Parts: sequence; structure tokens; C-alpha cells
Amino acid sequence: MNISYHRDFKKDFKKLSDKIKRKFTEKILLFEKDEFEPVLNNHTLKGNYSGYRSINITGDLRAIYRKSSDEIMFMAIDSHSNLYG
Repeated sequence: MNISYHRDFKKDFKKLSDKIKRKFTEKILLFEKDEFEPVLNNHTLKGNYSGYRSINITGDLRAIYRKSSDEIMFMAIDSHSNLYG
């Protein structure tokens, strides 16, 4: 499965601290092995994000992605309140 990152995701990712960037890398390694690893809390979204899924990066930070037959595109990364509020 090919993982890619939307330009908006890349822009927001650059703003994160190095500690959070490392945490994201750890979670992506888990995701690549098993996207439904319980610690990721991978779940479907509703409303404005219908058709997308979310994984937990830290207690409050989420990464939103869309999955197609041959690609996973990470679309956004931000706090829970900023994404869904």
C-alpha cells in the first residue's frame, strides 16, 4: 500500500514540534504493519469528514486520511478540537 501526503498535511506537519514529528513517525510505522493496531484508535469519521478515517498520534493530535484501492492519502493533522470543532 502506497502512503502519500496531501500538500495541506505537509504544510501543517512542518509546524509541529520535533517531538510530535517523531511520535507521528512511530505511529506510521505501526500503521504500516497493521492499520487497525488498537493503540491507533483507527475509526471512520462522519459529517464533513464522511469517507475519511482518523488515527490518534498523541492524546489530542489526530491524522485524517482517505483510503483508495491502491493508496492511503493523509489529508490533515491537527488537534481534535481544531479538526472537529
